[in-house]
Amino acid sequence: MQGAAAAATSVSGASWSGATRGRASALASRHVGLAAAAAASTSSSFGPRGALAAAAPTLPLPRVRGGCRLRPLSLLSDSGWNGEVARPAAAAAASVPADDASAVAKGEGAGAGGIAATVQLGAMIVAWYLLNIYFNIYNKQVLGALPLPLPYTITAFQLAFGSLLIFLMWATRLHPAPRISAALLGKIAPLALGHMLGTVFTNMSLGKVAVSFTHTIKASEPFFTVLLSALFLGEVPSLPVLGSLVPIVGGVALASFTEVSFNWTGFWSAMASNLTNQSRNVLSKKLLAGDKDAMDDINLFSVITVLSFLLSCPLMLFAEGIKFTPGYLQSTGLNLQELCVRAALAGFCFHGYQKLSYLILSRVSPVTHSVANCVKRVVVIVSSVIFFSTPISPVNALGTGAALGGVFLYSRLTRTKKPKKA
Repeated sequence: MQGAAAAATSVSGASWSGATRGRASALASRHVGLAAAAAASTSSSFGPRGALAAAAPTLPLPRVRGGCRLRPLSLLSDSGWNGEVARPAAAAAASVPADDASAVAKGEGAGAGGIAATVQLGAMIVAWYLLNIYFNIYNKQVLGALPLPLPYTITAFQLAFGSLLIFLMWATRLHPAPRISAALLGKIAPLALGHMLGTVFTNMSLGKVAVSFTHTIKASEPFFTVLLSALFLGEVPSLPVLGSLVPIVGGVALASFTEVSFNWTGFWSAMASNLTNQSRNVLSKKLLAGDKDAMDDINLFSVITVLSFLLSCPLMLFAEGIKFTPGYLQSTGLNLQELCVRAALAGFCFHGYQKLSYLILSRVSPVTHSVANCVKRVVVIVSSVIFFSTPISPVNALGTGAALGGVFLYSRLTRTKKPKKA
């Protein structure tokens, strides 16, 4: 009986252990299948990241005191805290197209850059106005202090100072030096002659009449522009453009009749300055239009300045060379050092405001530049009247205002409609 019971017990134990082992192996195979399916779904759902998780070797679980094992932390898991953060971030990144993201980044950069560009442009315009004001003040003081106006010598000195700054600009590579051919130099030479003569006539006018009156006369430049463009370029102005010349001519005439410091030499020299300066502008369109060798505006102005200085030297030596020697100036009782300092400051301001004018024109539209130039003339006239205590009557102020208003209207009309070819 006991043997039968022991045999039965051993048989039942063997069958139980075999059944248990069978269930364990089935359960293990089931877990292996689930793990493989999870790895396959992870690899197919998340691409390389899932493949990396499936290919990662299984590390043995360390034991701690008490016999239990630590739960592994999967750095590649897409569940739990890491997964909750990773999935919305990945979805948000995938939902934003690359073009839109780059556009947003460019928009933010453009907004900051636009504000900086506007501030820089405003500073340049203020500097343009201030340099023009100080040029007229220093230039008038130098011309008024001399026993004779000496416009040729003052012009040569101003152009020499500008040429020195230009060579420094090229030497320090602040702006690349141009490559000039002989043909291009021949085209620029007439422009330099007009620039030099225009500066001479302006200094001649400033030496004879008030600064405000010189700039009032120079406000009639559009009249010469229309006349010379019709003669040399065949551009026929429209009726509104011709109408805008009426307040310009009428305002200049009214201001001239009531000007206290009126002088015929000062009047005609200012008119000659308008003629030569506008001839330079019209010739530049005719000679340099479509020229492949034409340079940028900064270098064009620089080359014109240097050539103007070279052309002014013979004229200065022939007309006034002996009168501007240090011995002659000291014999007049003038403070030679102060005179040279003010002349140097006038030369710096002269070159600076013209260079800034070109830089501003390269950043804004021609209409904006014309309006800013018109406002600049108003600022110069008002500041010179205040600084030199120039007497001005209401009729004179009315004429000056009418001329400047006509210039503003002309600048608006000529930029919105192109003139017709004859």
